[in-house]
Amino acid sequence: MGNLLRKWSTALVCLVLIGGLYLTGCSSPSATSSDANTSQDLALANYVPRLEGMATVEMKIKGSPVIIEVNGEDAPITAGNFVDLVERGFYNGLTFHRVVKEPQPFVAQGGDPQGTGTGNFVDPQTKKARYVPLEIKLEGDEQPTYGKALGRQGTATDKNIVLKHTRGAVAMARSQLPDSASSQFYFALSDLAFLDGDYAVFGYVTNGMDIVDSIQQGDKIDSARVVSGLENLKK
Repeated sequence: MGNLLRKWSTALVCLVLIGGLYLTGCSSPSATSSDANTSQDLALANYVPRLEGMATVEMKIKGSPVIIEVNGEDAPITAGNFVDLVERGFYNGLTFHRVVKEPQPFVAQGGDPQGTGTGNFVDPQTKKARYVPLEIKLEGDEQPTYGKALGRQGTATDKNIVLKHTRGAVAMARSQLPDSASSQFYFALSDLAFLDGDYAVFGYVTNGMDIVDSIQQGDKIDSARVVSGLENLKK
């Protein structure tokens, strides 16, 4: 009975993943000028914003600080996108529109300007949604792999993922298209190894995980600011 219950819980969590982390954005990535992001060479050479090093972000939720260490060494494009949005003040006042804690702790997801799970960051200069390529780094590789899912939903690999979905991981939500992440992110409320390689982790909560655990659907991000490492952001 115990094994059956665990299998049922895992299957249910997978269904939640399909309905929750798979997002339908306001625009299709194929309709933007970011088509070149699917080219690894162009992404590595030209994509900005990018974070070339580490940064620390303080996100206040319900009046309490949550400290996030953002890893631009292993996920420079994903981390750069997040730090750029924090610096812009984009996340201030946005809600956590999806929080899943049953049948087991899963994710607290926010960063949608519409609060519906369908919104993206629209660049005020281009007037188009900005998307970032799926970015997964494998142990032993000098650079991340771009535009390709490498986990259970993608290409099988015998190499280990560098940035894993351990409890407190911060990662980008996306649609079924690999290069469709924009502004929506989620906190991993428990170890979620089955997401490794299919969604881009870019940082970890280093302080305030009790605040993250207390997030309820509809709670707001009071503010977010870059505490250190802003000099590593290239725009």
